[in-house]
Amino acid sequence: MPYRFAPLCLLAFFALTANAAAAQMESGPAPGSEVQLFIENDMLANTDRYYTNGIKLGIGLPFALLQTPAATLLRSLDPDNGEDIHVGLFIGHSIYTPRDITIAAAQPHDRPWAAWLYLGGVAQRARGNRLDTVELDIGVVGPAALGKEVQTAWHRQLDADEPRGWGNQGSSEPAFLISYLQKRRYGGDNADVILHGGASLGTVMSLARTGAMLRFGQRLSGFGPDTIEPGGAMLHGTRAQGIAAYAGNSWNVYAGVDYRLVAHNIFLDGPVFRDGPGVDRRNHVRDLSVGFSMRIDRLRFSWTRIQRSEEFRRVSGKGSQSFDSLNIGFEF
Repeated sequence: MPYRFAPLCLLAFFALTANAAAAQMESGPAPGSEVQLFIENDMLANTDRYYTNGIKLGIGLPFALLQTPAATLLRSLDPDNGEDIHVGLFIGHSIYTPRDITIAAAQPHDRPWAAWLYLGGVAQRARGNRLDTVELDIGVVGPAALGKEVQTAWHRQLDADEPRGWGNQGSSEPAFLISYLQKRRYGGDNADVILHGGASLGTVMSLARTGAMLRFGQRLSGFGPDTIEPGGAMLHGTRAQGIAAYAGNSWNVYAGVDYRLVAHNIFLDGPVFRDGPGVDRRNHVRDLSVGFSMRIDRLRFSWTRIQRSEEFRRVSGKGSQSFDSLNIGFEF
């Protein structure tokens, strides 16, 4: 079956989900409902390589196909099978390229061209200082993920270099990822520490991760800035549990570290079911981050600069990179 129809299928699923929720929202969304937009890009860091762009749109809509298995797994991880589990839906897209995107020929010793288009169902529970999240993502990698089309159109708008090597990416194939992330917060209204740990398993990636974040600011709440990675964002229902604590304005600055032990990465190792380009992946990857977050009534905004260590072994030069992560959330 040709995978060129996969993007249309994913978008159709999203549209059907929105229609199914329309009747529920006619009387007005429940307190704490929100829309979230995540954008990660290396443009401000003055680079155009490796993990070069990620976008993710999240909204609190019912989509049992993905959310039900995520919620079931979350309940199985906690012997207390309470009903205080909230669910959400994400649609996302990520692009990866080698260092020089103007070379049309294959670059076997640099990062492979790759893209990932997906839908994610999320289940989440917050209790006290603990936040547990399970996310199930399904989608497609390869040409069907539309990496060439998205990057080429964007670069034309910016009058930037035309990406010429997309013909060297691996074949299209379906992909999935299931992730668990736990966060714990320790501190008060003006300073806190947030610890996290979790794991991901699937054809996209398999890894274990841990890390910490230190925040200083005014009227601190929640579990740190919302981020694009699986399990990184608080859902509308979870936030609504503590709606009084989120009212009004607040701000904070933060610094964090995330360490990952990586057993598999399809964007570096190459396709799972077919032959394709791959590189010598590093097993240990580290992110250092600094940023600023603020809330003005129902609007939230955060900016994070991330410095990522080398994810693969290069023949020459450094393979580390920097990029920015932006999040905008609006509550109804």
